[in-house]
Amino acid sequence: MVLSPRQLQGMRRAGRVAALTLAEACERVRSGVSTGSIDAFVRDHTRSQGARCSQHGHRVGERVFPGHVCTSVDDVVCHGVPRDDVVLEDGQIVNIDVTSELRGWHGDTSRTVFVGRPSPEAAHVVTVAKRALQLGIDAARPGRPLHDIGRAIEAFVRTQGCSVVTDYGGHGIGRDMHQWPHVPHHDVGGGPVLQPGMCFTIEPMVNLGGPELVHDPDGWTVRTADGRLSAQFEHTVAVTNDGVEVLTRAPG
Repeated sequence: MVLSPRQLQGMRRAGRVAALTLAEACERVRSGVSTGSIDAFVRDHTRSQGARCSQHGHRVGERVFPGHVCTSVDDVVCHGVPRDDVVLEDGQIVNIDVTSELRGWHGDTSRTVFVGRPSPEAAHVVTVAKRALQLGIDAARPGRPLHDIGRAIEAFVRTQGCSVVTDYGGHGIGRDMHQWPHVPHHDVGGGPVLQPGMCFTIEPMVNLGGPELVHDPDGWTVRTADGRLSAQFEHTVAVTNDGVEVLTRAPG
């Protein structure tokens, strides 16, 4: 779907809401804080901006996501369910994934942050994931195939001794939280040619070990099969005439 300039304004507003909420939520990460309390903060902060949490009540088949935000700790790759009995500890990492709906448009962004002082392994995987996102953004250009994004990300991640998750990727976004196209973060070839006005997320999930995954019994939480750390960063972007505009970059 290619959005008009007026529709892109709606996406910018939704992206700004998500970015502000994520920035504030990350400031509250510290040892002794529960992921359930982060969820409550995201719910309230999103509402204070006149928006709603897109993830809350999101349905996949018979499964309904119970949280207002995804909180993925250490070896959790994505879709971590926030809980009051999951309390953050010094040395951990946590990805906070915020999606906000404002006036029918969705903004989706995430960041992995340290709880206290990180181990060298934690610092490495987070640094690689952050750089991988920027390389993916830099590779997105009008007239170029979508798979250029995954090619740039995977090539870099491999040089750092890490792996890219292939079972999940980015996605188109607009009136729906998830829509066409799927955005792989590895080099698979094919895919559409990028056009100005296209909106999608780039959100590489980078593992210290292999890319294989396992799922918790809750039906949502996805972990690394080898139990090693995973990190992720995400932005919603819109293709422009000469590159992309990041719609979820926090002020400052």
